[in-house]
Amino acid sequence: MTPTTDPTDLYIRNLIESHPFLIFMKGTPDFPRCGFSARAVEALRQAGVQEIAWVDVLSEPETRARLPEISEWPTFPQVFIQGELIGGADITEELLASGELARKVQGALGRSHT
Repeated sequence: MTPTTDPTDLYIRNLIESHPFLIFMKGTPDFPRCGFSARAVEALRQAGVQEIAWVDVLSEPETRARLPEISEWPTFPQVFIQGELIGGADITEELLASGELARKVQGALGRSHT
């Protein structure tokens, strides 16, 4: 990521770097406001994530506008594990089905406790 002084960019980058499990979504994990966001949250929970940091992009228009440029991913939700963009709902579910999501989650949980 290139250096920036834009406050929204800094906010987004700080969130991504500060949380082992982060989802930029429509709604909240407990009350998703779109089916794709609900599916991504459910996949994370099935993979063993108990605490999901989240941003409701419907209530943060600046974040909703800037994140696709920063992440180079055009749609929501956007799932990040340990600062790495995993993808949206479809990819997160595919990773869950293959067992890769659980491996990534366990790896992140191991790193966050050291």
